[in-house]
Amino acid sequence: MPAPLVPSVGWGVLHLFAKVGPLADAEAIAAAVKAAEGDDVQVVPVAMLGHKADVAFMAVGADLWRLRQLQSELAAAGLDVVDSYVSLTELSEYAQGVPEEMKEARLHPNLPPEGKAAFCFYPMSKRRGDVSNWFTLPYDERKEMMYAHGASGRQFAGRVLQVITGSTGLDDFEWGVTLFGVHPDDLKEVVYTMRFDEASAIYAEFGAFYTGMVASLPEVLVTVGLGSD
Repeated sequence: MPAPLVPSVGWGVLHLFAKVGPLADAEAIAAAVKAAEGDDVQVVPVAMLGHKADVAFMAVGADLWRLRQLQSELAAAGLDVVDSYVSLTELSEYAQGVPEEMKEARLHPNLPPEGKAAFCFYPMSKRRGDVSNWFTLPYDERKEMMYAHGASGRQFAGRVLQVITGSTGLDDFEWGVTLFGVHPDDLKEVVYTMRFDEASAIYAEFGAFYTGMVASLPEVLVTVGLGSD
């Protein structure tokens, strides 16, 4: 492959959402994931609910070329990628004062979190409307709203892990939000609760939501009709 292409801060993140085609090969899919994991890429397999996709892979690693190789190998294994999202782990400009342990967890997360099999992903941006424009607000005002928004999210500590990755200039929205929950209604409740915060109620715009269940790769493949029990 070409020389590694790595962020100066954080890791690359690739969400792939795929349909299982007639030529899908469970052994080839498993080999692609195992090879990526051998190259220090964390791969989270997800069995998806609904018509948008059958299976998803959240891949997190330093080298964007290696993420691209995983995408190519999964496609070669017969998966039809129907949607994707590209982002980077980041430390928010409003969270510069957090403890080093929290910074490390945001820049270099350890996924998937234990005991949180409920999964949801959605992209979001801040609004630039004629009346409500996040980017014309003073920094201190934005920071205060984001602190309040974060306080709402911390109510779900232990029940929900939020992995917020930056995609400004990389994909159609400005952030990707990946949620891991103990129960599916934990995901529903955290999104509902945080939408009432001013930072979200007035200034947030959301993309499509993808929902599924995290499990081991063999379990996911069996669930979507590949592999054997």
